Amino acid sequence: MKKILIIDDEKPTLAMFRLFLSAYGYEVLLAENGIEGLEIFRREKPPIVLTDIKMPGLDGLEVLRQVKEIDPRAEVIVISGHGDMDLAMRALQLNASDFLSKPVQKSELDIALKRAEERLKQEGGGGNGIRVQEREERLFIVEVEGDVSSRSEPSLNEAFQRIFTGEGRGILLRFSDQTSVNSAGVAVIIQLLLEAHRREIPVAISGLSPNFKKFFDLVGIHKYARYFENDEPALAYLQTASR
Repeated sequence: MKKILIIDDEKPTLAMFRLFLSAYGYEVLLAENGIEGLEIFRREKPPIVLTDIKMPGLDGLEVLRQVKEIDPRAEVIVISGHGDMDLAMRALQLNASDFLSKPVQKSELDIALKRAEERLKQEGGGGNGIRVQEREERLFIVEVEGDVSSRSEPSLNEAFQRIFTGEGRGILLRFSDQTSVNSAGVAVIIQLLLEAHRREIPVAISGLSPNFKKFFDLVGIHKYARYFENDEPALAYLQTASR
């Protein structure tokens, strides 16, 4: 049975997570503050941690930082209040794998846990993989796996330059289930989307979780790309938009 640690100073929230996650088959560990949470983490070494950001004493960002120092492979999902997107962005900079907004929706929790599990299978995420495939009518798919950060810039630049050189007529940016994006990675993506926009190449994005859609919307990516749940409608849009 896989362990999961929940850190939150609100007892009803802890009770809710215990109910949900026990039903999912996890061994649920609970802590009412950051100090207690770190003590449990050092002792039990759970592979997944969910922590509230705003807590008295040791806040969730410091918990995240120390957890990553103890075990960089641990997957940490942070929980932010409504409107605290700036804190969620700071958490992503500290290598949180995902974030949830209160009140936590079961569907979003499911997606975040699935991403964490997939990243654990990939040995904690880390690194990044960028692959390009060309479809008919000069439509290109850029597959993104792992963590998208400043270290992704050379690979993403190479992928987009191949498309620009090949006179691509449309780009699908496909994110895998385990992909996590921090603000440095978003800055790289924005620059490439701006160049695609300048060249009048339509861009579609698929595979984003609802949480990362919020993140992308906050920084304005929706102005330069359309979101789709999967590839089929995205490619259909690109085929129409590129004519």
